[in-house]
Amino acid sequence: YRLIMNFFLESIQVLFLSLWYNIESFIHLLVPRKKKNIAGEVVLITGAGSGIGRLMAQEFAAHGTVLVLWDINQEGIKETARLAKNGGASRVHCFVCDCSNKNEVYRVADQVKREVGDVSILVNNAGIVTGKKFMDAPDSLIEKTMEVNTMAHFWTYKAFLPAMIANNHGHLVSIASSAGLIGVNGLADYCASKFAAVGFAESVGLELLATGKDGIKTTIVCPYFINTGMFDGCHTKWPRLLPILNAEKVAKKIIHAVLTDQVYLLLPKSMYFITALKNILPMKQGILLGQYLGAFNLMDTFRGRSKKQE
Repeated sequence: YRLIMNFFLESIQVLFLSLWYNIESFIHLLVPRKKKNIAGEVVLITGAGSGIGRLMAQEFAAHGTVLVLWDINQEGIKETARLAKNGGASRVHCFVCDCSNKNEVYRVADQVKREVGDVSILVNNAGIVTGKKFMDAPDSLIEKTMEVNTMAHFWTYKAFLPAMIANNHGHLVSIASSAGLIGVNGLADYCASKFAAVGFAESVGLELLATGKDGIKTTIVCPYFINTGMFDGCHTKWPRLLPILNAEKVAKKIIHAVLTDQVYLLLPKSMYFITALKNILPMKQGILLGQYLGAFNLMDTFRGRSKKQE
């Protein structure tokens, strides 16, 4: 009898809360969510030497944050630091770090804690792409893809999460990809690494909630191709539906998602619909939709960044 009563009461609670959460979401479509103040927060961005990493640094700088910039390219982070200082950052610290090397991540993390203090906003942005069919990709490049795009997230969390947990305050930002939600022909290793990054960020976010650490927020960003040079040569079949994204606009949307504690940010908005369809359509229909959207030929003209751009 008690079991039946518990089931009934919990079911009623879930129904009422579900209704309320839906009403709340609808209200926020009309009334913007309140933005939190991040002035003085210590923001660490990996892969800050170029592309989205650099643009996010400039956006965070405008909010009066303390910036910690990591990249393998020293000249790149020096230029980002200059732009961030001009953009209003209260302090900027640069560290050369190869995120594919666990020991180096831990060593540089210790240096950050000594010289700057505890990181309160961690942005795992560093990423690489081979752009080769699975059987053509050398083992070393596949391993490097997983080390940078996935394993680095494990090591940065291990390094900086303890202080966030102690303070029940922080924000974990994972710059993943729409290729972490839907498989893409010609991106097997990249998709695997981004699926893993999404799953990892989701799982740790749930772990923190389950242990009562609700002051630590998670934002998972899954954009389509961005015009940073990383996917140079790739063309989109239907640019109105799935446009190549403007990097500056993406950076602004990411910072807005952080300021409003948005958990998932999919770009463009059509990705929410496409992802939902993938999960409910029969397999053959899903493949048909993928062919229609050009997912089978996205990588046919891939060039990627030139050495000069890097």
